[in-house]
Amino acid sequence: MRLWRVEAGRVRALGREDGAWWPDGDLSGSAGHRIEVPGRGAAWLEPVPGVPGNWLQLGPGALDDATRERHARSAAAVLGRGLAAERESAQVTGELMNRYEEINLLYGIAEILGRTVHLEEAARIIVRDVATVVGARRASIMVHEPGPGVLRVVAAWGVDLPLLSAVDVDDECSVAARAFREQVAIGAEDVAGRGGRCPETRSYRGQAFLSVPILYGGSESGPRPVGVINLTDRLGEDAFSAGDRKLIAAIATQIGAAIENARLVGEERRQAKRDTELAAAQNVQLALLPSRALLARAGDVGVRFQSAESVSGDFYDIIPRGRSSLGVFIGDVASHGFSAALLMAHTVSAAAILAQATATPEEALRRLLEVVGEELERAEMSLSFFFGVIYPEKRTLRYANAGHPGAFLIPRDGGPARRLGATAPPLGLAPGTAIGGADVPWHPGKDLLCLFTDGLPDARDAAGAAFGERRLLETVVTHRSLPSQELVDLVFTELDAFTDLVQDDRTLLLLRR
Repeated sequence: MRLWRVEAGRVRALGREDGAWWPDGDLSGSAGHRIEVPGRGAAWLEPVPGVPGNWLQLGPGALDDATRERHARSAAAVLGRGLAAERESAQVTGELMNRYEEINLLYGIAEILGRTVHLEEAARIIVRDVATVVGARRASIMVHEPGPGVLRVVAAWGVDLPLLSAVDVDDECSVAARAFREQVAIGAEDVAGRGGRCPETRSYRGQAFLSVPILYGGSESGPRPVGVINLTDRLGEDAFSAGDRKLIAAIATQIGAAIENARLVGEERRQAKRDTELAAAQNVQLALLPSRALLARAGDVGVRFQSAESVSGDFYDIIPRGRSSLGVFIGDVASHGFSAALLMAHTVSAAAILAQATATPEEALRRLLEVVGEELERAEMSLSFFFGVIYPEKRTLRYANAGHPGAFLIPRDGGPARRLGATAPPLGLAPGTAIGGADVPWHPGKDLLCLFTDGLPDARDAAGAAFGERRLLETVVTHRSLPSQELVDLVFTELDAFTDLVQDDRTLLLLRR
């Protein structure tokens, strides 16, 4: 058995060469044939399948022609598979050698992303190394900002970062935006022949440009785009190859996870900042509420305040006026959360001053609306506000009620609760409306003033049923002889048994003076 190879028009034997004989006949075809070896007899030449130019010689020998042909074809097939595998291995080795820089780049990027959570810092290094390996004069990395719906450049190579503006993800003329929307790589060949609908505004040279979407594959709904890598102005050949696309796609996959991690870290930091601000706001709110010492001096006072969030839109205060009269107010911003808490803090501070500086409750509310009216309008909010002044010597309660439903007088004689109705709409709801006042009889030391916010009657259980104003008032009326704080605690005990959901701020204040 011998292997022959045809190279550059001459026949060369592989293996031991004795120089005694060269096969005659045509070795350029694709069919095996019988040959005569001088002085030795017949042999068979069979082309090696899959390896053009290689021929297997079997014989001369004792085999007959048919058997020799059959064995030659079988041996050539086995030999062909072996040579093809060897050649493929050599090609792979050569390709790996050629792609050494690319492999090294991928490892380098993985190391960069593994040691930093600062996306901009990592992106600056990555965009430079990518541009160097693929031979691009200019490159950039853009990150999606869901709020404004734009792609913002976080790193650039070959161009000043301030010169690159954000791109709307719906921009039909932006290659980067299209790559982001369609989640596919877009190059010069992909946009050819799309028409002249978009103006020619690019500042780079040649036809070499490539935008590859950065995908994050960790979401349950499948890969989603989080950014784009852009390459332009290729050095040398004016095109990016299929290998370049594969490399950038692999890099984009690594960056996708880093972008998502950076986003999560950013959200955690922003949340931590919000939590700190909310804690500070909560401390400010609690400092604005009357102290226990002041409540004790005001008479038989019971109060409990429970917020739905860290901060609240509910507020109350007790204001001594003169030698014997006492002012008390309660309010509820028609919202809750941080914005409601800011408005509450402003309102409480202003109301505490005006409650002492004005002659009547209605004047205090008119002045208060002048102070917070513009803020209510800007925030598109309103607030209910009840302000009452007890005059023990006159046996009178004078009040102004700006749309606060939770205001009742519980009489001493065992009668039903009496609603202290509105004398004006909620502040900020109907600008320009007159604010009036009203008087009701007050029996010192016996009558009970019951003030609450809507978070108590509106509280709902798991089935959606409301705790209700009637249930609350029945408890207060039935147990009116109890000290005020015990009665407040009793109401909240019933409320907690009714539902463990706190959907709105809750305040209950009972005062007997």
